[in-house]
Amino acid sequence: MSKSPKTIATINFKGGVGKTTVTWCLGDVVSAFSNAKVLMFDLDAQMSLTQAIALNEDTGALEERFGAWYEKATSREKTIFHALDRFARPSSHFDFPIGFDFIYQIANDFHFVPSVEDLYWTELEVFDREGVKDFIRRLLGKITNSPKVPSYDYVLFDCPPSFTLLSYSVLSCCNLVLIPVNPDFFASKGTNLILNSLKMRIEPFPIPKIGVFMNKAKTWGSSPTKETAFYMREVAQVCAKAAKAQKIDATFFESWIPERVGVKRAITSGGVPGELVDPFKQLWAEVIKYIA
Repeated sequence: MSKSPKTIATINFKGGVGKTTVTWCLGDVVSAFSNAKVLMFDLDAQMSLTQAIALNEDTGALEERFGAWYEKATSREKTIFHALDRFARPSSHFDFPIGFDFIYQIANDFHFVPSVEDLYWTELEVFDREGVKDFIRRLLGKITNSPKVPSYDYVLFDCPPSFTLLSYSVLSCCNLVLIPVNPDFFASKGTNLILNSLKMRIEPFPIPKIGVFMNKAKTWGSSPTKETAFYMREVAQVCAKAAKAQKIDATFFESWIPERVGVKRAITSGGVPGELVDPFKQLWAEVIKYIA
């Protein structure tokens, strides 16, 4: 039997913090600069990550390849929504074989399960919360034991900016909740809101480890500006207080990702900008050490 992968869910209930870009950049850097095999899920009904990957490469070559694959996966009912629909049916058997008709190969070691518009219905709670709580756990089990796909080392989830049924299913079984924040007034207040609500939302399941880091850090030379450093200290204090008060394992990572205009084009241009590779490597090193 294959080993179970480490699972990381990127969340933030505030839009514009760079959640989707961070998820993709981590997956790209880890799969490109290590021997790890990475699987990435887009669970957001807004489909930002899926649309960005569909637009990958200025030549349009990958867009054509992904478009053809996506159309076939949809017509054959091999999407994340169809998997959820099969799981939620009143049957004891979850019949959904896993192969590359469900998982898209971005690169040799970097694979992807895209979102679909039908996930919008999960946000309206058409499905029963208790009925789908084990969906992601069971789906990962199928992926891990499928002979048609590789044994993944890490699975990354780009979660929606609201607490949906899929969010609940992911957070109840992941190893780490990764929360990017920006250096602004909302940083500490938003972090406090998320940390204080996660326990309530995930229980009675065990609370996963929680890692918070500064994204889009404003810099002066190679160091954060005084303003950014101030917000980093504020968020670190919030994490420490919440960890003690809520009895959760939460930390603020020392690694930070600098603000760069080009990072928004990282997905569509086919790679993480060279100047951001080391920051993402450093962040990943902290992540791995934390969840080891």
